[in-house]
Amino acid sequence: MRNKIYSLFFLLLAIVGTAQQKEEIELSGYQGGYIPELQTLSKSLNFLLMGDFGRYGQFFQKDVALQMGKAAATIESDFVVAVGDNFYPNGVQSTQDYSWIASFENVYTDYNLQNPWYVALGNHDYRGNIQAQIDYSKISRRWHMPSPYFSKTFELKDGNKVLMVVMDTSPFIDSYHEKGSDMYENIIAQDTLAQRKWIEKELATTDASIKWKIVVGHHPLYSGGKRKNSADTKSFETKFANLFDKYKVDAYFCGHEHDLQIIKPKGRYTTQFLSGAACEVRPTGNREGTLFSAQTAGFMTFSLNNTNLLAQVVDANGKIIFSTTIEKK
Repeated sequence: MRNKIYSLFFLLLAIVGTAQQKEEIELSGYQGGYIPELQTLSKSLNFLLMGDFGRYGQFFQKDVALQMGKAAATIESDFVVAVGDNFYPNGVQSTQDYSWIASFENVYTDYNLQNPWYVALGNHDYRGNIQAQIDYSKISRRWHMPSPYFSKTFELKDGNKVLMVVMDTSPFIDSYHEKGSDMYENIIAQDTLAQRKWIEKELATTDASIKWKIVVGHHPLYSGGKRKNSADTKSFETKFANLFDKYKVDAYFCGHEHDLQIIKPKGRYTTQFLSGAACEVRPTGNREGTLFSAQTAGFMTFSLNNTNLLAQVVDANGKIIFSTTIEKK
């Protein structure tokens, strides 16, 4: 009889404990954390921007990934934009390369980072097998790179649309065409004339519902950082800055410089958002048109609706270090 009483007593304790645990889980909700200071616009499309990230979780990669997860949870992110140099130092060799696990799958593990990633190629990716990164789109539910360059249209909640054009910028960099370069064979295999015609065709859309135009690429049009006076940077600006202005590209997303910069030169229509500090960090600086620059690890968040684009810069500690808004007239 006594044993039955003890059994009943411990059963009741287990039931009460389970109920308390369930209540605690329900009250605590998502366990990954948030960044409460992050803002979103009403009826908005929300996403993250990052780049230059794949270093086996080392440097600041895991710190940034942790804060990206918190930011994604806070703004209820719809997707991630990655601007290239996805795998250091030499890209990947196949879809089975261990770098996929060490630099991507095992680093960006937060539940809120399991939504689509729209990914551009960088120059370090050109040192490996670029087709393998394209083919990984068939393996991963979140990795989206259907070809070296592609476009994606997103619908806003009011019925208007956002056009995002993802470039493959490395073939347009003059110095990469020099023989002896470790990416030479991959570079010369690309048809830059065909890509430029495609970019112009995409941007010249007559779809009246396209409210915003965003271009994504790896290399910057402008920089106040390491490549401020680089011949390649100046040449890339010459090739595309006027084209973006002509078709009223609202924002150009890029990386390559391992820092965080926002630049809108005088007289230009397009604002450049450079987010190349998802792992390694270099010193940076200012140039004409610099709105913000920081030599710190981090990423950017965007909230976009029919009338405004809100950009917020977040460092590896989860602190919002800058924000700016583009008003759509």
